[in-house]
Amino acid sequence: MAKKKPHSPEAVRLGQAIRRRRENLKLSQDVFADVAGMHRSYVGFIERGEQNLTLDTMTKVAGALKVPLSTLLKEAGL
Repeated sequence: MAKKKPHSPEAVRLGQAIRRRRENLKLSQDVFADVAGMHRSYVGFIERGEQNLTLDTMTKVAGALKVPLSTLLKEAGL
């Protein structure tokens, strides 16, 4: 069985920042996913840092969180 590739520290930090913002807005993953136009399980992958995001996806996420992308990246230390 192949070893699972470890998550990049950057993806993990971004996912944590996204989760904190979502929770501060009192949004469930389901509601957030709907607002962002994504599937709930994909949001889970993002928040756990298991998904490398494209610029398009990061922009959708930031828009759904009502925050500039630059702020979200700064909160993640990126």
